[in-house]
Amino acid sequence: MLTLAIDTSSEACAVALFDGDQLIDADHRVIGRGHAEQLVPMIAALAGGGRAGRILVGCGPGSFTGVRVGIAAARALALGWQADVSGFNSLALLAAAFVGESPAEQRTVVMDGGHGEWLVQRFTPDALALNEFSSLPPARAIEQPAALVIGNRAAAFVRLAGAGAAHDVLPDARHALRIVAGHRGWAPRPVYARAPDAMVKA
Repeated sequence: MLTLAIDTSSEACAVALFDGDQLIDADHRVIGRGHAEQLVPMIAALAGGGRAGRILVGCGPGSFTGVRVGIAAARALALGWQADVSGFNSLALLAAAFVGESPAEQRTVVMDGGHGEWLVQRFTPDALALNEFSSLPPARAIEQPAALVIGNRAAAFVRLAGAGAAHDVLPDARHALRIVAGHRGWAPRPVYARAPDAMVKA
């Protein structure tokens, strides 16, 4: 079965197409904003128009707007293609990319969470979560140190903590099939590490 993976939880827009467990095409662009304009054309440019019988989509935590764009596209394509769709933890996608590196060491994933906070979650070398993800001020985020720090705030985390090896990277859909059970198979809806900025009263 073909699988299309999508992640738009950060300033990157990332798509990947797999045949079984074999990667056959992918695109990863650091765009900042504009996921809504770029995502569908990126998918269409994949082999076979990116059409797949299964769709995996990053549910966050991450950019409120970016996550919604990815999920909306995944649901629409699943409806049109009669495909199955499920979500995954976008922080776990980063942890999965480093399975096999520093195999004896725990790692912390740290991403920009907006409003001066960082999204942070700790993982085992096999990319199993050691705690729940959270959105924290930097001074509190570094209370979760690790020898390996991954994400777009990794370098800042290491500087503030005074220890660790930083890998300043963004989520890449190429690693979606490496996400372990428990961090995938989610309902395709956004997950947040903090409350939305605005609430609508009934």
